[in-house]
Amino acid sequence: MMEMTNLHLPRSQPEAQGIPSTAVIEFLNAVQERNLELHSLMLLRHGQVVAEGWWNPYASDIPHMLFSLSKSFTSTAIGFAASEGILSVDDTVVSFFPEDAPEVIEPNLSAMRIRHLLMMGTGHDKDTTTKMTQSEDGNWAKVFLHDPVEHVPGTHFAYNSGATYMLSAILQKATGQTLLEYLQPRLFEPLGIEGATWESCPLGIHVGGWGLNVTTEDIAKFGQLYLQKGVWNGQRLLQESWIEEATSKQIANGDGGDSDWAQGYGYQFWRCRHGVYRGDGAFGQFCIVMPELDAVLAMTSGTNDLQGVLNAVWDHLLPAMEPSPLSSDEDSLTKLPERLQGLTLQQPRLQPDSPLEAAISGKYYKLDDNEQNWKGISIAFIDNHAVVILSKEENEYRIKLGRGEWLEGITGLLQDGDKRVVSSFTWQQEDTLLMTLRFIETPFAITSRILFEGDKIMMNHKSNVLPDLAEIRGRMTE
Repeated sequence: MMEMTNLHLPRSQPEAQGIPSTAVIEFLNAVQERNLELHSLMLLRHGQVVAEGWWNPYASDIPHMLFSLSKSFTSTAIGFAASEGILSVDDTVVSFFPEDAPEVIEPNLSAMRIRHLLMMGTGHDKDTTTKMTQSEDGNWAKVFLHDPVEHVPGTHFAYNSGATYMLSAILQKATGQTLLEYLQPRLFEPLGIEGATWESCPLGIHVGGWGLNVTTEDIAKFGQLYLQKGVWNGQRLLQESWIEEATSKQIANGDGGDSDWAQGYGYQFWRCRHGVYRGDGAFGQFCIVMPELDAVLAMTSGTNDLQGVLNAVWDHLLPAMEPSPLSSDEDSLTKLPERLQGLTLQQPRLQPDSPLEAAISGKYYKLDDNEQNWKGISIAFIDNHAVVILSKEENEYRIKLGRGEWLEGITGLLQDGDKRVVSSFTWQQEDTLLMTLRFIETPFAITSRILFEGDKIMMNHKSNVLPDLAEIRGRMTE
């Protein structure tokens, strides 16, 4: 059983914990060859961190959006509440929302229990989230309860972030505290997780199914707590019976095979092949727990090929884990540390400048109507950086870009609330500017290409994980 000091997990060499460093290098090679955009990884064996790395400009102290990996933390809060007798997984969902329930409660809704929310077996045919988030009065629970429940709860798997929101809403009803407030003394403080944030709905309830932001090491600690069956530094935090229940198959979600999305689902945890289970989130946020190998792998990413990431783990890391320590060699002492230190997502560096800069610097381009409601753009070139000002209805967004290097700033361009961004620019050709923005607390990166033709511009935007935006045209105005 590992002991943790100073908020950090203990460190060790891979070989000391039975993993050849070559296996980690092969995993990194596979990720690179398959163009899988990882942002971080932390591998634990026997409670010790044996390999960790962040692809520059991502870094160890930067929290990362977890998307649906948040769900496993929400499930954990329900586990604490059940063990404290605050609620039971057999409590009916409607019993917590008498004022929001329909006047006539259909049998399937009446039969829906907390355990059905946990296992994604609410009886809904599809995810309720879009309807909930679009509700005009912001009462998401009411929308959920009024949505038709087509199947008997517990009989039909439908991945449903709305169900996880309901777990958060139930916890807040039962305790008078938000998820974060409730988890603070029970989970975050004992594990040394600091600065966690969680998005809320319009009524101030944490969204539960997504919206949690923590660091890679925080994800690793969470996985290690589950691996240790709820014990941390010799203290029991969470009941072992809960962990067994939450991480075992509660409902079928497919016919197995080669897909790690069809091996069964627990309480907001996915069953995997190889006796493994995981929490995961969109674009590759992972907490992978390997009980038979006494190992945990935490990763953050910006990729749509989640199965590809898991396949690389199964192909290279899993089979290499030995029961006994191995002898060190040059790979373990120098090659792997150098490789992990040198991980980077390179910004494009093509032509450093263009004779066009003087003519277009500071000029304002009015944009044609577009889906993003962007009104205009100007770019000023100053020594080794550029300042882009993008206007959108009432707001102006100002971003500073490094010339062939990252410059860090803050912007609300991506979503409500300021997020850290690193930005750089280069010239693809004399008339084509290439700008790269990485929102380093999220999976998202955007590459913008601007073609200058006389007084006109043509803008194209590509994302690493989201659909490309439609081309936007504009014209210089005084």
